Amino acid sequence: MIKIQYGYVVAALLLFLSGCTSLDKHPVYAEEGVAINGYDPVAYFVKNAPVKGSEQFKTEYEKAVWLFSSAENKAKFEDKPEQYLPQYGGYCAYAMSHGFVVDTIPEAFTVLNDKLYLNYSLGVRENWLEDTKNYIDRADKQWDKKLTK
Repeated sequence: MIKIQYGYVVAALLLFLSGCTSLDKHPVYAEEGVAINGYDPVAYFVKNAPVKGSEQFKTEYEKAVWLFSSAENKAKFEDKPEQYLPQYGGYCAYAMSHGFVVDTIPEAFTVLNDKLYLNYSLGVRENWLEDTKNYIDRADKQWDKKLTK
């Protein structure tokens, strides 16, 4: 019963926040032009943890600045960015499965089938983990719709 009520609260919160971002202007989640809160997207794969990037190791891709914690991670990204890019532009995967574009926090992540998914919060991530296959299928469809508008 608590999970169901929590799910409704999360859904209401996502609905409230959904009007905050437009993919037309921001196809990558980037605060002040810096993607995914300045965290190193490669580190999620090699360290299985969020690691803050550095201005010393930065590159531009998809109209956003990406920061890395090392020259090696920067080189990996530049060689194959599609391998390390977060799904749905770094916006919340759970929210995207419901058709909403919502920001994320670095700690709420999942690497699944060699893909990085970010979430709005750790609580939302718990909901996401309950049925990732279904949410990914739904989010993929929503993402395609939003990109073709």
